[in-house]
Amino acid sequence: MSTVRIIDGKAVAQTLRGQIAQRVAKLTAAGRTPGLTVVLVGDDPASQVYVRNKVKSCQEVGMRSDMITLPATSTQAEVEAVLKRLSADPAVDGILLQLPLPKGLDSHKAIECIDPAKDVDGLTMASAGALFDGMPSFIPCTPYGCMKLLESVGCDPKGKHAVVIGRSILVGKPVGMLLLAANATVTFCHSATSNLKEIVRQADIVIAAVGRPKMIGADMIKPGAVVIDVGINRTAEGKLVGDVDFDALLPVAGAITPVPGGVGPMTITMLLENTLHAVERRG
Repeated sequence: MSTVRIIDGKAVAQTLRGQIAQRVAKLTAAGRTPGLTVVLVGDDPASQVYVRNKVKSCQEVGMRSDMITLPATSTQAEVEAVLKRLSADPAVDGILLQLPLPKGLDSHKAIECIDPAKDVDGLTMASAGALFDGMPSFIPCTPYGCMKLLESVGCDPKGKHAVVIGRSILVGKPVGMLLLAANATVTFCHSATSNLKEIVRQADIVIAAVGRPKMIGADMIKPGAVVIDVGINRTAEGKLVGDVDFDALLPVAGAITPVPGGVGPMTITMLLENTLHAVERRG
């Protein structure tokens, strides 16, 4: 039985937030307090919780944080007008449009109204293109957090085979680009992958981001592999579980993130980091 290392996302996030708070304090002392504005359209309960957590986290590290709430009946033009106004406001350093938007609204068009210099969620075409091209950019927060968790356990991707399960623009694609930039050999797996088990079992690093509870079992993991579980799924009993079978992988994996308490705490932390970057880039 291997001695698995549980990757404590809460502890890593807490350490990073302490460092962020120190940097914010220095900027504030110099008369430049970073400010993030979150735009929430509609009344989705989960989105409301996420937004409140983001605002609270900003305040905890000393950042200014505002929330703009728009009704679910807002038109595309009304949402875009708010984003354009915030983009032109020099007092706003970072803008985050909470997703998903209500039915009938085009999130891609709305996101493109955000000034790329304030795109702290890393979702504009400009940010995605820069990431693909290996240029400085805002990195989407969850993939950014995944890389920080690998770093926290001394896992250098260089020369390793990383398998990313999932190809979303929020996690799968950008985390694959980050691993490639870190000199890993990257394989993407998805719903049309026919020999998933064989491919995943070759991986030194596994990033699971498919949204299917306990899809990845112990027979799919190479002994000693580092497993980052991005999935958050609720069972019929109301329990939160990841995309990997955590208990089954404990005797096999070299390091693994739990759900909850793994990747989750890192996402908002990297949002704070990106907001700081926005200030520092503007000078």
